[in-house]
Amino acid sequence: MTKCGQWCAVAAGVWLVSASVLLLSSCSTLERTVAVPLEIEGATFVGNSSCVECHKNVTQVFPGSPHARVRVGQPGAELDTSCESCHGPGSKHAATAKAQFIINPRKNSEACLTCHRGTEAEFRLPHHHPLPEGKMNCAQCHDPHGHDIMKPAGGLAMARLNQSCAECHREQTRQFVFEHEAMREGCVACHNVHGSINPKMLVQRDPNLCLKCHAQTPGAAGAVVIGKVDHSLFLRQGTCWSAGCHTAVHGSNINPHLRY
Repeated sequence: MTKCGQWCAVAAGVWLVSASVLLLSSCSTLERTVAVPLEIEGATFVGNSSCVECHKNVTQVFPGSPHARVRVGQPGAELDTSCESCHGPGSKHAATAKAQFIINPRKNSEACLTCHRGTEAEFRLPHHHPLPEGKMNCAQCHDPHGHDIMKPAGGLAMARLNQSCAECHREQTRQFVFEHEAMREGCVACHNVHGSINPKMLVQRDPNLCLKCHAQTPGAAGAVVIGKVDHSLFLRQGTCWSAGCHTAVHGSNINPHLRY
């Protein structure tokens, strides 16, 4: 290739890279509507200020919630519509104070799933909490208004580790003489709380779930040693909890090796 040809090739490459950067930049800065605003027949948006008089307890803490940054309508609109992003346009509710003119996510989780499409997909997996069946709602486990804003990185849920789960799963989350240390990490260490392809909503269905925390060391002839005990034969018999070894996976009152 001639020197001119080499320079032409380089120039073409630079142009393609520049064009790609401009395209990515324009896409990343483009303002767009991600979800269709909720609708209430005959109602219009009135802004957060209309909610303050009746819902002072909520509106005092709501500015600290991630949901407070959600807006409906055109960018730059004068009205602050964070409340109506989840509850629908509030003009008829503000005028009459009737619950029938406002969307309540405790009764209709579609208000949450309109934005949280990834979570909606998890609820469609074979093993899930019964939210699609109408036996639960998102607000049972999540604080959408941010009353306890100091929450873990996982989002709006599980403000105090297992407290949200303990409301329903009292047997599994009660105090034990010999506790399973994983409970200190929270139920989400082993369970996908929205839904999973695995029974009991486990993040993994085989012994690898336990081996994520319980370090294994290689022994003689490829043996798997856990806690100075050769587990090679045990691991062939099933999972750590179904093989008859550690049946009390949440904790035990009689055996330090988590047995009933």
